[in-house]
Amino acid sequence: MMLMENPPEFGRHARRSYSDGAGSSGAFSDCNSQCSASGNGASSLRRLLASDYYSDEEVRGLISDLGSPSVESRRRAAMELRLLAKHSTENRLRIARAGAVVPLVALLSHPDPQLQEHGVTAILNLSLCDENKGPIAAAGAVRYLVRALRSGTPAARENAACALLRLAQLDDLRAVIGRSGAIPPLVALLETGGSRGKKDAATALFTLLAAKENKARAVEAGVVRPLLDLMADPESEMVDKAAYVLHRLLSEPEGRASAVEEGGVPVLVEMVEVGSQRQKEVAMLSLLEICEESAAYRKMVIREGAIPPLIALSQSSSKKTKDKAEALIELLRRPTTKLMDYSQQRTTRGCSALPVDGDGLVQA
Repeated sequence: MMLMENPPEFGRHARRSYSDGAGSSGAFSDCNSQCSASGNGASSLRRLLASDYYSDEEVRGLISDLGSPSVESRRRAAMELRLLAKHSTENRLRIARAGAVVPLVALLSHPDPQLQEHGVTAILNLSLCDENKGPIAAAGAVRYLVRALRSGTPAARENAACALLRLAQLDDLRAVIGRSGAIPPLVALLETGGSRGKKDAATALFTLLAAKENKARAVEAGVVRPLLDLMADPESEMVDKAAYVLHRLLSEPEGRASAVEEGGVPVLVEMVEVGSQRQKEVAMLSLLEICEESAAYRKMVIREGAIPPLIALSQSSSKKTKDKAEALIELLRRPTTKLMDYSQQRTTRGCSALPVDGDGLVQA
């Protein structure tokens, strides 16, 4: 692994507060589709706000209008379907069963930006029902959502990210979505999107990275740099999300190498020192991943002054966190000649053995 001689400075001693206000229920929350209407669509919105029920005949009429030669008629029908599906599980199922999925997927590649946006958002709202995810994927939505993610309106890009997240909740679709090219535009959205776009991209990436092959794709797409930037900026309100996405990458060698090369060690050590309790814990676990198989990385972590905040964390945490923190402290304090013993302990605990060279040293 190639190491950076001079990792970027992130101001460890600025003593920033890392709390980003995330709720205790978890770092990630569900995506919510944007809802806007103007012009002729405003009357439809008012009608839907007054009553979210359309008869089956009216639903079939809207679906028929999706194939109208009039772009305006198609916009109106797509908007009404998206709004009808926004809050009602029953409506999502009724719309899908009435045959809306295929014509809505066809809108995802339409050259009219507003029509494409309505189509993307309608697909997102239908995907909130697990029963609809399979039919949406079977209709070829993934590649068209990726296209919208690359070049759609800001709202279309954000909602495409959310729709891909929903589909990625099916285990067998995560790799498919990654192979369809979703990772690079998600990284671009994470880097250049607005506040909501960044959060949607992080949530989608976190889910997609559950598939091992997507981790290499994310590293190759340059995800580590924007993640570290967000982690180092409390004002981003993305510290927790970015930290959890980064941690998911660190199970792979290329993820660890990229995190170190991009200057991740000082960011993680500072988070252990001054972050919220949850941030301290995920940063500690990330450092443990980084340190386990590289003596060079351990030296970097020690030089950053990680041991004192790790000791403090071990004294003020749950037993599980305490045990992990103490394992990392022990690892950092052990001479390299004893690393063979640590490798054997990991194997005993059910972990794979560390690669060890002929001199009994763990290979970096």
